[in-house]
Amino acid sequence: MDMSGEERIAADRQTVWEALNNPEILKACIPGCQELEMQSPTEMSATVKVKIGPVSATFKGEVVLENLNPPESYTISGEGKGGIAGFAKGGADVSLAEDGNETILSYKVDAQIGGKLAQLGSRLIDSSAKKLAGQFFADFNKAVSGQA
Repeated sequence: MDMSGEERIAADRQTVWEALNNPEILKACIPGCQELEMQSPTEMSATVKVKIGPVSATFKGEVVLENLNPPESYTISGEGKGGIAGFAKGGADVSLAEDGNETILSYKVDAQIGGKLAQLGSRLIDSSAKKLAGQFFADFNKAVSGQA
């Protein structure tokens, strides 16, 4: 599954960059995130509970930040295991561009799923992923714009 988009955020690029690296802000914005802890400056562990169609699962996994180019871009990748529901893994290339007093956050996501989740059908998975991504970016935008 591939997904891309951009979000205009009413904050300067440095503020947005710092928020993208702040586990408290990320935890508050990731739908269903129950736990997000920094293990090192580039590694986090996460627990996220999601419901996609009839399948509800709690995923536990690791998130790694790579290709860091502060405050312009990074790649975030991770893998989570949801027991009987299956697994999810993938990554996103995130870049930040200044536009006056605002920042344009662009993202390109590549993800794979397996197990029970994969049996739900690609249309349900894709629409659920777009909804979750939309919710994350709306919440992230609100959190960052509010503190700018």
